[in-house]
Amino acid sequence: MHVVLSGYYGFHNVGDEAILFSIIQALKSHKPDIEITVLSNDPEYTEKTYSVEAINRWDVKAIFSLMRKADGLISGGGSLLQDITGMKSIPYYTGIIKIAQTLNKPVFVYAQGMGPITKPINKWITKSIMNKVTYLSVRDEDSRNLLEEIGVKNEISLVPDPVMGLAADTFSNTWVQKQNFERPFISVSVRDWPSDVDYKAKIAGALDDLSRSGYDIVFIPMHGEHDDHTSKEIAGMMQEKSEIAPYDAEIQEKISIIGQSELLVGMRLHALIFSAISHTPFVALSYDPKIDAFSGICSQPVAGHVTEDNWGSQDVTRKVNALLEDKTRTVHDLQQKVSPLQTAAVHTAETVIRRLS
Repeated sequence: MHVVLSGYYGFHNVGDEAILFSIIQALKSHKPDIEITVLSNDPEYTEKTYSVEAINRWDVKAIFSLMRKADGLISGGGSLLQDITGMKSIPYYTGIIKIAQTLNKPVFVYAQGMGPITKPINKWITKSIMNKVTYLSVRDEDSRNLLEEIGVKNEISLVPDPVMGLAADTFSNTWVQKQNFERPFISVSVRDWPSDVDYKAKIAGALDDLSRSGYDIVFIPMHGEHDDHTSKEIAGMMQEKSEIAPYDAEIQEKISIIGQSELLVGMRLHALIFSAISHTPFVALSYDPKIDAFSGICSQPVAGHVTEDNWGSQDVTRKVNALLEDKTRTVHDLQQKVSPLQTAAVHTAETVIRRLS
């Protein structure tokens, strides 16, 4: 059995790389001899990191040749079908699906987050393609509602994000021990986002308050140098000392660092997911509906939206303190929410394997 994986892979974004890692792990757990080829922006890195085959995601001729020999295409996960960060995503990912469909290959849409989709043409393209895929699964209720609103009649399965299937307690890191922290620490995941609101100053103020109340502050850059830059920017706004974990640390190490923290204050979705699978409480700062959706699934608070000026530093610290006031209960409640999702996350791969067999 040979499958092709299409997604935002090879761009060194920890969240999307964690999705790829999770899907590969899940597929191999159900079928150890499965052949996997990834469409990657950095094929050499992908092959070396995940021990799979990879080709250039932009080489259309090679993709046609690959799909002719493959048994099927997996599209996802991640937020692939959206037009908020640019106009190329929907044409690209639906184009890859169309290649597979033209060659009569089954297509499995794997735990994707859909939208936002603002342009009428993109809604039509998405509807047309999604109505013809073999298996359609999304990671949250908002994504399913969006597809139904734009006219998708295909059956839509609601499944957890694939990263939820990772066993966080099997990962470790040496970085934390080397820092010799004398106090418990709070992990922080931030990203740049266009906004008229000075949300970075609000975050810096909250982190200063938390530092003064007895916590060390550790930034975890999720998207390589991009988030490293934003982390340094916010750290520079702080009056108190903070640390920044290596931006090029492996996925497993970043999960482990977040898991050792008291709590995460996070913007990046997969930082929140890393926190959830580690049963570490989190306070989210939202820039996208997917953040609100996942926080709701885990019953963890959203302190504010980075494009809205109706929250402040005190809202972040208040929600952090509320979660940590009875941490034992907070962790227990989070575990009760997350554990069923961790079990269910690997079933998506099982469904794909079964329908390809």
